[in-house]
Amino acid sequence: MFTGLDDIDWASMEHAYGSAEEVPALLRSMRSADVKERNEAFGEFYGAVYHQNSVYEPTAASLPFLLELACDPGTPDRAAVVELIVGIGDDAMASLDHRTDDPLPAWLDAVAELRRRADTLVAFTGDPDLCVRRAAIPALALFVDEGGGARAVALLRDRLPAEDGLVERLAVVEAMATLALRLAAVSEHARTWLATVAVDPDADAQTRLAALAQHTRCTPDSAGREVVAAAVELLEELAVDAPSERTWRHPTPETATTQDVPPQVVAAFDHLERSNRVHAYTTRTLRTLHEALAERVAPRSELLTAQLRSPDPGTRLDAIRMAGDLMKDWRGDHTPLVLLVAEQLGARDREVAAEAAAVLDACHAIAEPAREALGAHVAAQRVEYGPDVWADSDLELRRAHQTAVCGLARFGDVRALPSLLVALDGGVDAWRAFQVAGRLPQESPVLVPRLCGHLRDADLTRSWFEGTAPALMDALSRLGDASAVPAIVDTLVAAARDQHRDSTVAALNALAPFGPAAADALPLARRLTKAPETRVRIAAIRTLHALGGARDEVHAAIVELAESEGDYWIREVGDLLGRIGPPAPPVLVTHLREALTDNYEWQRVHAATALWDLFGEPETQTVLDTLLRAWEENSSTANHIVACLDRMGAAAEPAMPTLRAALALAHRDGWARAIESDEELQRYTRRVLAKFD
Repeated sequence: MFTGLDDIDWASMEHAYGSAEEVPALLRSMRSADVKERNEAFGEFYGAVYHQNSVYEPTAASLPFLLELACDPGTPDRAAVVELIVGIGDDAMASLDHRTDDPLPAWLDAVAELRRRADTLVAFTGDPDLCVRRAAIPALALFVDEGGGARAVALLRDRLPAEDGLVERLAVVEAMATLALRLAAVSEHARTWLATVAVDPDADAQTRLAALAQHTRCTPDSAGREVVAAAVELLEELAVDAPSERTWRHPTPETATTQDVPPQVVAAFDHLERSNRVHAYTTRTLRTLHEALAERVAPRSELLTAQLRSPDPGTRLDAIRMAGDLMKDWRGDHTPLVLLVAEQLGARDREVAAEAAAVLDACHAIAEPAREALGAHVAAQRVEYGPDVWADSDLELRRAHQTAVCGLARFGDVRALPSLLVALDGGVDAWRAFQVAGRLPQESPVLVPRLCGHLRDADLTRSWFEGTAPALMDALSRLGDASAVPAIVDTLVAAARDQHRDSTVAALNALAPFGPAAADALPLARRLTKAPETRVRIAAIRTLHALGGARDEVHAAIVELAESEGDYWIREVGDLLGRIGPPAPPVLVTHLREALTDNYEWQRVHAATALWDLFGEPETQTVLDTLLRAWEENSSTANHIVACLDRMGAAAEPAMPTLRAALALAHRDGWARAIESDEELQRYTRRVLAKFD
């Protein structure tokens, strides 16, 4: 066993974290009889030698020994080894596909080794161990290339009727589609087989649905409504035997109790863990179909309608997330889909209801049609489980209620207030209330004192508060009640004194919207424009201007920032310079003009918009050329650019073709392609176009 393993100079190779000298020990531990030792070995191999699916020299060099492990009946976790082998080969091949001009030797070596050992991989697909077969099936599509892939087609075709397990049959169907996309010589044959399986009356409905989806994956341009109609029909067939109650349940995640772990970080990891779950066998298949249909929103919504009306809670749970993905990625009238997701708020399964509320919360910019459903749901929960349901001991119920309340609050709906007060008065998950309380300015008389109380009681030395401070002070800023200013100023004084950077920046940003009402903070803001931390200086400059600082001292602070930080100031306070207006210090204007040729498009955008705001029409051609070129390079700049075009008025007319093209896009655009920024982008774009149309 492992002949030649110690003859390799592993120490001379490097993985993600340096020398690969530990690889022999990891490989030997993968064969250990001790479960903990094996798991740790696999974990370390994935974490360093195969870090984030990257194939390094030691990764490829490990393959012969991993294959030896997988062939040895004495290896306890042979399926895990086979899964690792196939994953390495798949990622090496994907890397070669993406970088054919200068491939790394490790990628070539890994693929070559697995193609050379194709017969071994084929043998794994007939292994008595079901899990080994399942892990090996994808290898038929990746590494069995004889006859241009003809052997692989034959093996997969014969494998389907030989498999009793649904998961294995679905893997066979997916592998055939992968083969069709990889090898042109067998593509037509493989696609024909998929089309045949999709209508085979002897095949089960899930296998037919998988074949339909994988055939569509191979021929996405030809997919029409008939594909969706066939998929819906198969879903209806599956619904006949679907359970109406969950027959499975994931364990409720434990809540971290370490004081130094911010509660929102715990929640973020919980969300990540939940988002990676799959609750129905059809989910992977349906995701494939949705990906193939891409921008065809109407047929995808039709398919999601069938998914969301399934009696199986697992199918509905996964469909809620798919609906959220569709609305986040693609434009269109999503009102029917929003209402369908809102119907799931009434599901008996709390996880389904919580997921529906989470999607509506995430899509709040377009979720107004669901407001009444959210309001009714929150009220019903308070009646059924009591007014303190926000803090209920049942963590799943608590999450379901809190998510719905937050979603409702984002609409500015006062029906969210009672539960938010429970959070603020009792302290249970108050950080969630901080995030949305600012959306209820009409309730500032009851919210501001409570939020100020949390702010005054906060211990800035606790690391978790640095993550909570921005949301808490932003809420006070949004509420706009000047009675909050003293508490924010006190926090600023303490944060600046003890050098808590994030809290200092958050306090400065929160004070700025109050303007002269926060003038008591002017001396401190003035002093912080000379702080050692760049982020603090930038926030202080903005706040100095907002609170009524003199033009000359704001200009002087920006000049000093430019002298110490270079042109970085343009991205951060260039817009402020434009808002202040002319005359601007000549040295800063020179910086702006030089930045028009910067390699970084954001630098050019901020320089151009500042020049327009300072000098207007004489800069028209320069500004338009700069903005439109930057938009073409990086569409995330679109919101900032369109806001400037709006200010430019008639001078923006040459940009009309670009604006019309942007409005015609099917996918979301703008900053991070997020729903909120894209909806804002569309509104501004229509407003600018209306001036000329």
